[in-house]
Amino acid sequence: MSTKGIPIFLRRNQLQSLLDALHGAGYQCIGPRVREGALVYETISHIAELPQGMQDEQSPGRYRLHKTDSPRLFAWANGPQALKPLVFSPRETVWRVRRDEKGRLKFAAETVQTPLTAVIGVRACDLASLKILDQHYRSDAHYRARRKTLLLIAVNCTHPAETCFCASTGDGPRADTGFDLALDELEDGYVITSGSTKGKAIADALPQTPATREQRRAGKQASTEAAERQTRSLPSRNLRHALFSNLNHARWQDVAARCLSCGNCTSVCPTCFCHSQDESAHLDGKETEHYRQWDSCFTQGHSYIHGVTIRADTPSRYRQWLTHKLGSWHDQFGRSGCVGCGRCISWCPVGIDITEEAAAICGEGQ
Repeated sequence: MSTKGIPIFLRRNQLQSLLDALHGAGYQCIGPRVREGALVYETISHIAELPQGMQDEQSPGRYRLHKTDSPRLFAWANGPQALKPLVFSPRETVWRVRRDEKGRLKFAAETVQTPLTAVIGVRACDLASLKILDQHYRSDAHYRARRKTLLLIAVNCTHPAETCFCASTGDGPRADTGFDLALDELEDGYVITSGSTKGKAIADALPQTPATREQRRAGKQASTEAAERQTRSLPSRNLRHALFSNLNHARWQDVAARCLSCGNCTSVCPTCFCHSQDESAHLDGKETEHYRQWDSCFTQGHSYIHGVTIRADTPSRYRQWLTHKLGSWHDQFGRSGCVGCGRCISWCPVGIDITEEAAAICGEGQ
């Protein structure tokens, strides 16, 4: 059976039927909501909770939201979160060890129980990042348990931020694969396309008005225009040779003089997966939890081995991040680790621009 089906059209006042169908199929719904001046993923039950008329203004070191009179719910680029927190928990217990009555230690793996979860508003760049995380965590039980419960509803971008460059990495602004449902938001409603058997089952429960050729064309044209409005880009999709040929470039010192080694870029990056592991002992001495939590290659502890910090200064840490993200990821995953979402640019406190640094180190002509 085809998973695509015929694209249908929902009028704007019919969009609640999508959430109703998801709830009826047993899914909890997560979507973008405004919290503390940013768009973040939270549980929603009604379309009215989505950010109608909200648009974002992003530039190096700056993120702001402002309200407009537009009826659109998705006229923005992205917020600080991607899908990563939904599949790779910022902190979680991996296993526990308990001491029984005879003093013997009993080890037990921690299991993960997650409800069926539908995420609405997923961007193409974040679908691309999830594909990378799927490769990295293919044997991780906690990741797999969360991943298999997700139903992903993409919304193709029409309003890229100044910091976006997904067109240059080949990861947007239109979602081609990886979604269960994809929406093109038009002024009067939504063109909905199925991308999986799960998605088609949801689409079949919606009002069945076929999208016209003009509506489908308008959705694709909006994505094309969004790509054309992007002004940033990387010098090439494969910078491996250029980066490793310039490990002593003077620019590493220059960017390090500005970098705070705060780790903001790795926290908001949808593909960064570094983590640390530690133990937390109960006060009665009878139980210990072994947990993992997000870490960053910008911290001292990340490269601390047997009393020595391998990357003791900011130049070596930034170089590690950039050469791995844009260089050696090709050896691991067959592509760059950057999907062009631009979050690291917007959420860097000092406005460091990864596209500017890559161009300076590798050259525009790579």
